[in-house]
Amino acid sequence: MANSVNNNFDRRANHLLRLLQLCGGCLPLHSLQFQVSNSVIQTLLDKELVQVQNTGCGFLLEIAEDF
Repeated sequence: MANSVNNNFDRRANHLLRLLQLCGGCLPLHSLQFQVSNSVIQTLLDKELVQVQNTGCGFLLEIAEDF
């Protein structure tokens, strides 16, 4: 059962990365909060696959330059 939970989590993380790629590499963070759990975003931040940028008017979630 734990394996299916990990697969679901990985699938959601990969979906978020693909979404970011399709949207030009960044999206407003507030637009994702209802679609993606905070734990998925935090895991991608911990793996340094994405980064958060403060624009002064809000926050952008963007693909890390190294990725």
